[in-house]
Amino acid sequence: MALNIMLQGTMSNAGKSLLAAALCRIFRQDGYHVAPFKSQNMALNSFITKDGGEMGRAQVVQAEACGIEPDVRMNPILLKPTTDVGSQVIVNGQVRGNMRAMEYYAKKREFLPDVMRAYESLAAENDVIVIEGAGSPAEINLKQDDFVNMGLAKLVDAPVLLAGDIDRGGVFAQLYGTVALLEPDERARICGLIINKFRGDVEILRPGLAMLEEKTQLPVLGVVPYLRVDIEDEDSLAPRLQSKSAVKPLDAAVLRLPHISNFTDFMPLEQHPLLGVRYVQSVRELGAPDLVILPGTKNTVNDLLWLRQSGLAHYSPMITDPEADLPQAQSIFPAAVCGADGMQITLQYEEA
Repeated sequence: MALNIMLQGTMSNAGKSLLAAALCRIFRQDGYHVAPFKSQNMALNSFITKDGGEMGRAQVVQAEACGIEPDVRMNPILLKPTTDVGSQVIVNGQVRGNMRAMEYYAKKREFLPDVMRAYESLAAENDVIVIEGAGSPAEINLKQDDFVNMGLAKLVDAPVLLAGDIDRGGVFAQLYGTVALLEPDERARICGLIINKFRGDVEILRPGLAMLEEKTQLPVLGVVPYLRVDIEDEDSLAPRLQSKSAVKPLDAAVLRLPHISNFTDFMPLEQHPLLGVRYVQSVRELGAPDLVILPGTKNTVNDLLWLRQSGLAHYSPMITDPEADLPQAQSIFPAAVCGADGMQITLQYEEA
């Protein structure tokens, strides 16, 4: 059976995925056969494997760091939110249906065998498994039947590295508070703390590190600098979605729908030297772009309603009539992606 190590974080987007990918590459460079694993992922951006299975993109990046093909066993459960209280549930790459949050948590224990079979299968084929947690292990309302964070660490007897995001501020409170909310046996699994996304002079940070070690009785194993890496994001916390201004010759505005999905499709546009890509949520932010893109969505009906309420429906790809009384829209080139075609047809029909 393979050795393992687990990355957990104080919150979503603390940098667990990239740190796990780094460990995957380090172990591979040291000559080990290594594979990533995340028992449950929640994301609207997903990846289709060669055999047609669907999995989270973070584990795809990590698989590439390991030098192996992505495999749905690396992410046996994928939740794709369809509403604020429900998700499409994908198990081992295949859709099991849509469930409300309470229904999923009531049935959660039923999915544990799928998780363990996936893990044990990977562990039998590799020397090291790098495990990524989800959210925070201190989400005490979700600890019952947990197989994502400390619950999984116990099941597979994994040591844990706990990472905090200093870029958002409050990293000492993040780390201390997380450790304090854990049970004694859970705290015992943590072998060290990581300060992630640091900018500036580390010498200024050292007094705080010493105090943190004293209060948690855990070593700070490293301070990882803030890195600008161009890899695919999984969810709406992605920094690229905060881009509001474009400075390149051609200006492309992506309408940031509440349930935007697979926005990683636009990464090639972001990398084009002549094209500035920004994500907008209001008419004020839209301005007068050269291109407006209506992206894919996991909830067509609700996002169509949002388009109407925000006023962006009048400036979106559906309105291209040069005689329309919308000066901004007359010179805009339109484009719609995936499920956005359905919204396009609906709005065109309404305009007619």
